[in-house]
Amino acid sequence: MAEASVVTGAAAARHEEQGFWGFTRAQAIAFLAMSAVVVVSPFLLYPVFLMKVLCFALFACAFNLLVGYVGLLSFGHAAYFGMGAYITGYAAKAWGVPPELAILMGGAIGAALGLPFGWLAIRRSGIYFSMITLALAQMVFFFCLQAPFTGGEDGIQAIPRGTLLGVFDLTADFTMYWLVAFIFLAGFLLIHRIVHSPFGQVMKAIRDNEPRATSLGYRVEQYKLMAFVLSAALAGIAGGTKALVFNIATLTDVRWTMSGEVVLMSLVGGLGTVFGPVVGAAVIVTMQNYLAEFGAWVLVIQGAIFIACVLAFRRGVVGEIGNALRVKL
Repeated sequence: MAEASVVTGAAAARHEEQGFWGFTRAQAIAFLAMSAVVVVSPFLLYPVFLMKVLCFALFACAFNLLVGYVGLLSFGHAAYFGMGAYITGYAAKAWGVPPELAILMGGAIGAALGLPFGWLAIRRSGIYFSMITLALAQMVFFFCLQAPFTGGEDGIQAIPRGTLLGVFDLTADFTMYWLVAFIFLAGFLLIHRIVHSPFGQVMKAIRDNEPRATSLGYRVEQYKLMAFVLSAALAGIAGGTKALVFNIATLTDVRWTMSGEVVLMSLVGGLGTVFGPVVGAAVIVTMQNYLAEFGAWVLVIQGAIFIACVLAFRRGVVGEIGNALRVKL
């Protein structure tokens, strides 16, 4: 009885730590700090650079939702990111679709691809799952290379940013930045809520011990597929937003190297942490931007950082900070 009361008390204490929207006190402080940085940054730094960071941060968060909380390592997430960029760009340029709807269409195509691809991939696990996602992503790459509407190697260029809600002209970088910031924060909050919902608890149970989750009566494959589709949809939104920011969608967005970059961002920041992918994306994009003069050596530097993180910071930057402070970030 005493042990049971101790367990119950511990569970109640953990429950009390969860505040509004599932945030613990440490997470709430971190989120407020991150939001403050998002608001202040455009007054201090180049808005286009910041928008690129936010787009890739959302992409990394979407990827982390799958690998960090379900344990499914996808090597093909560039397919959803790139197709989201292509569909958003084509809809905005060829059909004159307003930016808010064009971005949603990017998310929709990500979900539409994620449904059949996930249905096929989740029937295998481990490296077999990863290889299937890579193979499917390569199919999408070759489709984009040959399809008439994608522009082949030239891509879709001169994509108009349009007017948000028919009122706000997004041509100005400063105005566009606030739309990107809103999309990132909304996506971040959605992912955080998913992770800390009952659905998210089942995802973590599948990650930690799939046979036990199955024995408890959970339909594991359905949970995996739902997480896969959600991750793909958010990746599509990130890709569509990036296409509007840079006015272009190219094969680079759907190439396998893009899948490798998002894996690197998540590992550097910390898998299975809410804020880790954001930090990882900021680190990698900053390196690419400010070390561009070194050319191909940027990849060598990224590789060295990756090796250092694997050897010295196995939890990632945010994971190690959270472990040192004994908090969950």
